[in-house]
Amino acid sequence: MEPIIRVENLKLVKGYRSILDIPHLSIYPQEVVSLIGPNGAGKSTLFQLLAFLEKPTAGRVFFHGRQAGPGSGSMEIRRQMAMVFQDPLLVSGSVFDNVALGLRLRKVPGAEIKAKVPAWLERFGIGHLAWQNAKSLSGGEAQRVSLARAFILEPEVLFLDEPFASLDAPTKVALMDQLEEVIRSTRVTTLFITHDVTEIPLYTHRVLAMENGQIQVEGTLRDLSTNPNTPFLQAFFRRFDFTGMGRDWPKS
Repeated sequence: MEPIIRVENLKLVKGYRSILDIPHLSIYPQEVVSLIGPNGAGKSTLFQLLAFLEKPTAGRVFFHGRQAGPGSGSMEIRRQMAMVFQDPLLVSGSVFDNVALGLRLRKVPGAEIKAKVPAWLERFGIGHLAWQNAKSLSGGEAQRVSLARAFILEPEVLFLDEPFASLDAPTKVALMDQLEEVIRSTRVTTLFITHDVTEIPLYTHRVLAMENGQIQVEGTLRDLSTNPNTPFLQAFFRRFDFTGMGRDWPKS
């Protein structure tokens, strides 16, 4: 299978400091990949480069075999991607308007917008909030709006940058279950940054462990949790036992 995203010798240097150094990386269609690592490891920076939002110092990023980078030439590719951050980044206006924003920017006909937005609001359990001011929402409600706004674009690649980090435990669990169902049903290729080991089993086919701007280890969750061969991985997996989860392990 050909990768949907492929990286060759990707480097980012700022002020004589190496921020990122990824010799090679391939992400395959419908794969779900989790990025873990300490703060400052380069996880979010890698997202920015893979989404063509920042220009690397050296190296190349390919999308379906086509090389691209920041600028007008990458706009067509970026339209096939969506990103969700820890902060929902909602704009002023109603929940409906926020979810419809990307469609309107793409000049999708109004009738299609009116059909699609309610469907995605219902899918994330916020249909009753359609005309509420987005700035008045709780954290969990706001993140559901952000996710609906991303999925309504039907992206080929979804970037999730710690989408649950600021949520309380009950809200997080409920939203994780919803998101798992949507990812599996849409089969969208997903890259997921997390600092929480309990979030990984719900989605992941492959885990990339990053430190100092480099991918130090990669493998399945089972491989990395049963043989954590770096100090970071040992600390990351120390307090969680996956053996009795009662949930199927994602298949690689």
